[in-house]
Amino acid sequence: MSNETISAEGGDAMPRRLEFHEELDQLEATIQEMGELVLRSIRGSLNALRAGDHELADEVIAFDDEVDDRAQTVEQHVEMLLARQAPVATDLRRILAVLHINIHLERMADLCVNIAKLAKIAHAFHGPEVIVEGFEEMGSRAEEMTKVALDSFQNRDLAAAESLPQLDELIDNGNRRVIGHLAKLEGTEQAREWALLMIVVSRCLERLGDNAVDIGEQTAYLVSGEFREFEDASHPVS
Repeated sequence: MSNETISAEGGDAMPRRLEFHEELDQLEATIQEMGELVLRSIRGSLNALRAGDHELADEVIAFDDEVDDRAQTVEQHVEMLLARQAPVATDLRRILAVLHINIHLERMADLCVNIAKLAKIAHAFHGPEVIVEGFEEMGSRAEEMTKVALDSFQNRDLAAAESLPQLDELIDNGNRRVIGHLAKLEGTEQAREWALLMIVVSRCLERLGDNAVDIGEQTAYLVSGEFREFEDASHPVS
């Protein structure tokens, strides 16, 4: 092979490589956009629940379409990159991390939709304030965890990612307290039905935390090259 041929191949490879990383950067930017939408959905769904606001609940439900559109875009671009570039090592880990985080953010948006739908069903009955306060605490923790998870991924911050299980334990504790209050709730059939709906809301908030932990695990995988499940309530040690 002539020197001219080698030079030409090398010169052609560099622009392709640069384009590849620019596409990866764009995928990560889309992931961050999805994260912002999820954060707005968490807050919106909780506000709709507290106020019994049907219009706000409908906005959260409709908002999910934006998350789904971005999720589909990410998935399609990942498929194209895998087929066209056949990445290895760090680049492959980066693509796989984006793909899995994409899935977790889409699930988180779906959980917010569930809360919004339950807010519409449960609006006619107002339960004890301690329940709503418990949800506010859990929701704030879920927002915090989502921010930490996204920032840890953006900054490749392993320590921040590894802090997520401790934050998740706070949500789990809040879930146990809320369930305990709901279990003691007495009264009319309407009150009992409301309590059952609120148990599902509490579970959705708990699952938001679990998904944030899963995003942290993807950051750890990207940084270290080794996938491991963090030890928390959703990943018990055998």
